[in-house]
Amino acid sequence: MKFYDTPGAPNPRRVRMFLAEKAIAIPSVAIDLGKLEQKSEAYTAVNPRQRTPALELDDGKVICESMAICRYLEALHPEPNLFGRTPLEIGEIEMWTRRLELYLLSTIASAFRHLHPAMVEMEVPQVKEWGEVNRARIVDELGVLDRHLQGKDHIAAGRFTVADITALVAVDFVRPTRVPIPEDLTNLARWRAAASARPSAQA
Repeated sequence: MKFYDTPGAPNPRRVRMFLAEKAIAIPSVAIDLGKLEQKSEAYTAVNPRQRTPALELDDGKVICESMAICRYLEALHPEPNLFGRTPLEIGEIEMWTRRLELYLLSTIASAFRHLHPAMVEMEVPQVKEWGEVNRARIVDELGVLDRHLQGKDHIAAGRFTVADITALVAVDFVRPTRVPIPEDLTNLARWRAAASARPSAQA
């Protein structure tokens, strides 16, 4: 297998953290978005949508989208379990992963993609107004997560799962939007410190 990665980008980091939690080693190829390597003919043949990450299997088939890659790897390496064992765990983890993707990570990404100067050539056209709308929503979404974490050490299922990976990647990605995370979100801060202390957070 071969993993097409982009250091610094949030979705590839989700897969890297997942791999680290599973102690899986896969050879990787770095795709530099700043140099528009994702638009090259060679990478477009891997992923016509010109996005990272992508996982190329030994038979040449390719799986794209971070959570699809993680689900494939979970099926190959079921322990430690990160997607849920019981029907309730599976549903709860899926619910929170989807919420975090749709309402937090996508909001942060929209603010970044439409406001950051480094994204001018990648987000065509940049719509400043849309970026500002999403930038203004970030703190509200962080507040939702903070309230959910009251009395909890993890996002779902009472243990570290792929939902925590998505949440940590999203919260860390707030930084380039230059939105300050309010100090009164103490549940979020406590959870983030614990999640950041895991070795996989450095992946």
